[in-house]
Amino acid sequence: MKKLLLLLLCFSLTLSAQEKKTKPKIGVVLSGGGAKGLAHIGVLKVLEEAGVEVSYIGGTSMGAIVGGLYAAGYSAKELDSIFRSIDADALLKDYTPRKNKNFFEKRNDELYALQLPFQGFRIGVPTAISKGLYNYTTINRLTNHVRYIRDFNKLPIPFVCIATDVETGREVVLNQGILADAVLASGAFPSLYNPVEIDGRMLIDGGVTNNYPIEEVKKMGADIIIGVDVQDPLKTRDQIKGATGILVQINNYQMIEKMEEKRKATDIYIKPDISGFSVVSFEDGEQIIKQGEEAARKILTTLELLGNGKPVVKERMKVQDTMYIEQIRINGLDKYTRSYVVGKLNFKPGSTITYEDLNTGLSTLNATQNYTAIGYCFDQGEKKGEILKLSLRENPISRYIKFGLHYDALYKSAILINFTQKNIVRHNDVVSLDVILGDNTRYNLDYYIDNGYHISYGFHSSYSGFNRNISADYTTVSLLELLNVESMNVDYRDFTNQLYFQTVFAERFLIGAGVEHKHIKIESTTIPGINPKLENSTYGDAYGYVKFDSLDDKFFPSQGYYFSGEAKAFLFSSDYTGEFSRFTLIKGELGTAKTLFNHCTLQLQSETGMSFGHNQVPTFNFVLGGYGYYPTNSFRHFYGYDFLSLSGNSYIKGSITADYEFYRKHHLNFSANYANIGDNLYEEGKMFSLPTYSGYAVGYGLKTIIGPVEVKHSWSPETHNHFTWVSVGFWF
Repeated sequence: MKKLLLLLLCFSLTLSAQEKKTKPKIGVVLSGGGAKGLAHIGVLKVLEEAGVEVSYIGGTSMGAIVGGLYAAGYSAKELDSIFRSIDADALLKDYTPRKNKNFFEKRNDELYALQLPFQGFRIGVPTAISKGLYNYTTINRLTNHVRYIRDFNKLPIPFVCIATDVETGREVVLNQGILADAVLASGAFPSLYNPVEIDGRMLIDGGVTNNYPIEEVKKMGADIIIGVDVQDPLKTRDQIKGATGILVQINNYQMIEKMEEKRKATDIYIKPDISGFSVVSFEDGEQIIKQGEEAARKILTTLELLGNGKPVVKERMKVQDTMYIEQIRINGLDKYTRSYVVGKLNFKPGSTITYEDLNTGLSTLNATQNYTAIGYCFDQGEKKGEILKLSLRENPISRYIKFGLHYDALYKSAILINFTQKNIVRHNDVVSLDVILGDNTRYNLDYYIDNGYHISYGFHSSYSGFNRNISADYTTVSLLELLNVESMNVDYRDFTNQLYFQTVFAERFLIGAGVEHKHIKIESTTIPGINPKLENSTYGDAYGYVKFDSLDDKFFPSQGYYFSGEAKAFLFSSDYTGEFSRFTLIKGELGTAKTLFNHCTLQLQSETGMSFGHNQVPTFNFVLGGYGYYPTNSFRHFYGYDFLSLSGNSYIKGSITADYEFYRKHHLNFSANYANIGDNLYEEGKMFSLPTYSGYAVGYGLKTIIGPVEVKHSWSPETHNHFTWVSVGFWF
């Protein structure tokens, strides 16, 4: 009976249109529903197959996103392809590739397990899980071809969407402005995404006020309304899962009440069966799209009556990849300077860039956590280029408290508490204090002024130490020679202060230089009759460094490169041992990771260090052995030997690791490393001889919120010794 009524409706409208000698205008309404809204794509595919030409389209939330892209000229098949290729995880949370972060931000992500706002001496919580930058840059690129259109009635298909004013709770109709801003404001699900600011109003998900904007589409001039409804009915207590489920349930109260009248006003009503999916089931997008197709095919005969007798064919969209940036205009500057922002973008006015360059720059800016919202649009320039208009909303939170946990067999157990304050003295600056409590109390203090492309400045102070049985020749060769002592228990303490400046070189390398003050104290009561203070000297040096890091993950990389080089010239010492003379230390490290096949990665790493001059102080020897601790000073990991077992003023080391991620975040790996280490290896021509030392390890690693949890079993064919090491949490 329902089908017959629909047929009669279509027939009467067609006759009426013929009398007017005009085709009936078809309006499509797409409801909100999160990931379930992907079913809209399946319905649109069937509409095109049936030859239905859409005259107007409107939507809310995911319906606005799908509808906005369709209005911009994409075919349903293209939308299907686009959404299948999108990273489902990135849709739901801010994800900035590691390679897009500067060294300060990489350290932040690889040190702290928890970060909380700390304003007014009160700990807060983040306002949302994600700023939605991935969504924003994706939609902006997809709508690049209509970037100059500010009236949505002038799009290939006239379009309207709905958002909600978070301050008044009122419905906001969006039919003009920047298309990407509008559709993402409509889809800004509360607590999941930050509100989107448009014309001074803070907007969130339109589903709060109008999840099915049939009235607005009718106002546009539609004669026939085809509506697609993917809203949930109210759920029972057993069906509600988590905070997201509760929010959806609350949001559904008034929507369901209003929907009955809206459904009656819809000429052709389509409700796909998406009962098995949730608003965040983006990983099930393919099946959800199929559910939309199946629902539309049930009324294919009716839809064909509205068609032209042949499928709708749209010209394939061409997405522009490069652009010439004439100017960069930035709104929202207060605490941070223009040079800071442009430095993070990593391109200047007068540059030809790709969309990947733009997205990388925005991701880098986002990684600073100094902005709660980042938006942009393009205006036509005067020289056939683009004016990039960047709109920023600075984060009012400038103070944070952070936490970390770690255990290894060298520094033992530790809890890290960090206090970070931004803009404490001047623009672009940050002060960070790490206090590490546990078996070995330590601290790190950093003050840094980031001036983007210009020279940046910093101060670093740290104190660290441990108690450990180590090789006797590390502290003083005479003990090994005279007393036949191979190891001793030592208390090691290092107090360091650095002043430095640095800048970005060739847009990828970090290059810097500075001066350093260091006091090292080493004591041992192992041998009676020997002065327990083996070292108690202050040193001064000048140093320079260069770094490059494009690895996608520090602990379990699958691709990228890493390079670090440093030279230190020790100029003076209080010379407690009476053996100091000026010398220079040079060290470097090079590594790469490459995915061989699905989830299997090969990692290669080499490093070297040497001393020039007449250095007779073993304090600065390179020391190899152990795994899982933070490699500070000249202490380096080496499989097959216990912590701090091998030492010398020069060394060369190479390693290879095969890592297999057998289940998400679970890794099995096998490693081999080889080294030569001793005194003056370069001068004696022994550096590149066959390796004297070797070691092997098999391990298991798990990525967790507190960092990697690793177990390594290691052995060496030279000593036949076996060691098993456990490391928990980020290294510090």
